[in-house]
Amino acid sequence: ELEAIKARVKEMEEEAEKLKEMQSEVEKQMNMSSSSVCKFNLTFPTIEEKVDADSKSVYVGNVDYAATAEELEQHFHGCGSINRVTILCDKFTGHPKGFAYVEFADKDSITTAMALDDSLFRGRQIKVSPKRTNRPGISSTNRPPRRARG
Repeated sequence: ELEAIKARVKEMEEEAEKLKEMQSEVEKQMNMSSSSVCKFNLTFPTIEEKVDADSKSVYVGNVDYAATAEELEQHFHGCGSINRVTILCDKFTGHPKGFAYVEFADKDSITTAMALDDSLFRGRQIKVSPKRTNRPGISSTNRPPRRARG
């Protein structure tokens, strides 16, 4: 009986060693594949890239809550080539907030898109304005800074 237990322990140790070898092999393969993944830009955009994207984007307000990005893209299709349509949603409920951003391929499309201000989209009069760039630490209100509680 003791010999059977010893044999079983030895088998388990051998299996553990094989698993360690397999795991190290998988890690090596993951490292090799991750080096090929690193060729892509996985970093956050710089301030200059954000400003450039914002300069080619418009804010669209009073958007119907049931609207889709495809419908908005179709509405702004005549303004120029569209890179991206973003409908912002509440992070807790997932429901749309009622506004969106449309990013165009070139800056000239913004002036054309501004012509769609006060146009009807899904029965609602939308507001179109150039997208502003948020700057950290700069507030659009004249409120004093909040006090720390404690």
